[in-house]
Amino acid sequence: MSGGGPVTGPALLELLSRPAPEVAPRLLGGLFGLRTGEGTVVLRITEVEAYGGPDGSDLPDPGAHTWRGRTARNASMFGPPGHVYVYFTYGMHHAVNLVCRPEGTAGGCLLRAGEVVEGLELARARRAAGRSGPVPGAALARGPGNLAKALGIDLTHDGAPLAAGQNAAAPGFFLELDGPGGGAADRGPRTGVSGPGGTPEFPWRWWLPGEPSVSPYRPAVPRRRR
Repeated sequence: MSGGGPVTGPALLELLSRPAPEVAPRLLGGLFGLRTGEGTVVLRITEVEAYGGPDGSDLPDPGAHTWRGRTARNASMFGPPGHVYVYFTYGMHHAVNLVCRPEGTAGGCLLRAGEVVEGLELARARRAAGRSGPVPGAALARGPGNLAKALGIDLTHDGAPLAAGQNAAAPGFFLELDGPGGGAADRGPRTGVSGPGGTPEFPWRWWLPGEPSVSPYRPAVPRRRR
């Protein structure tokens, strides 16, 4: 996306106050990063998914963690906007969402993939931990678990605020978006979401076409009862 100058300050917060399906395609091409004591890793967002709220809300989403209401685990998804929601899944991966909607109204955008544009060696070191070989550059932040690992994200970051732009020197998250532009994006069903939330009825996954960092679509795998 390009044109109109960077989206910062109140304009960024106003954007993130909108429903996630409106916000998600605007995130594509934006820069998302995290400063830690180890260093800074920044990625260009190439794939996102939007998630809504509980049953009975104005944007009910059976594929969202918020579907059955607010819990200790998903509380960050209920706002305020301009924060992150981090969760742990499959007993091994963290994933990060940018929280949308006004406080008390659930919504968020899952960051599914990105291209590492700063802190490449640190991202490689984090991803190489426990592996027998190096990770190809395009795969460093492909998939939400790999993206979180490359950035150094874990549950301690749940609920942390976003800074607008890269100029702030303090540790933490930052987000920098271009103004509205005509950048092309593909869309389709969300990947790995079971039930109605993973059907074409919810085409809430957007990605930049032709980007090697974008993860392949995978339908949900039915769980077998033992």
